[in-house]
Amino acid sequence: MVLARTNSMNRLRRTDLVKKRKECVYLTLHQRKISQVMSEFTENPFASSHSLDTNPFDDPSSKQAAEHDAHSEDISRRERDLERRERELNQRAEHIRTHGRNNWPPFYPLIYHAISEEIPEASRPLITRLYQLWLVLFGTLIINMVACIFLLIAGSSDGGKDLGGSIGYVFIIAPLSFLLWYRPIYNGYMKVSVIATSYKHVLKLTRRAGASTLLLSVELNFDPLDRAKLHLIFIDFYFFFGGFHLLFSVYMIIGIPSTGSAGLIQMIQMYAQGHWAAGILGTIATVGWTVQGLGNAFYYHQIWNHHSAAGHTMDKAKAELASHGAKAYFTRG
Repeated sequence: MVLARTNSMNRLRRTDLVKKRKECVYLTLHQRKISQVMSEFTENPFASSHSLDTNPFDDPSSKQAAEHDAHSEDISRRERDLERRERELNQRAEHIRTHGRNNWPPFYPLIYHAISEEIPEASRPLITRLYQLWLVLFGTLIINMVACIFLLIAGSSDGGKDLGGSIGYVFIIAPLSFLLWYRPIYNGYMKVSVIATSYKHVLKLTRRAGASTLLLSVELNFDPLDRAKLHLIFIDFYFFFGGFHLLFSVYMIIGIPSTGSAGLIQMIQMYAQGHWAAGILGTIATVGWTVQGLGNAFYYHQIWNHHSAAGHTMDKAKAELASHGAKAYFTRG
């Protein structure tokens, strides 16, 4: 009897455990379902999967066409750039075939002149300013000649002499000033690697112009050991002929009648006689002579001080030439 009661109680306990397990499983599943439902409510039903930067109604073919047009434009630009470069190369090749490497003066190249390529970066501003002053000189010579034409028209007694002299200055002073003071200072500051080649061009051009006895009688046999001495020779040429040019500038500023100058004196006379056109041209010429003269004087003084501080003097240069002779730097070609 007791055994039967014990067995029934064990069955009841098992039944209760099974029920509790089923209830736990049911509650767990129910909680999961509730979580899923709640997560759906937390999402924004109005959120869009499309970016606001793009229009969802755009035709994708139009976008592809725009990209194709941009690509075609880029190809066309590159083709134009290649054609431009090809033209430049052809022009350069034709120029080299006709004139060699020479590029100056542009209308009839005789020498190679490229400040950006041949002059060290530290010296480029100085050489550029000197070249600009030479251009001012050339322009002043032209204006001076035109002013002398107006002096002749105005009835100046020495108008014919002034006109003749002014024409001579254009064809003599312009090339000689370039060869005898600008080109030497250009070569003096030139990169060592191109000094010899450039100087031979100067020799050939000077030989044509018949300018300097020393330059006409010798040619350069470049020796790397004489680079510093070669630099000093160029500087000495600049100091010598640059000094003469400064005196010539003062002479032209004064404007003495019958000298080919429409400078200060001639300008005042034209204004006094009521010849305004001649007076205005004389004023422009006087200003030109003054600007290039003062500019050259400034840089002449600056270069002189620089080389004097470095121990280079005219007496030293003369002593070197006297002791070594020209053949120490130059030999027959």
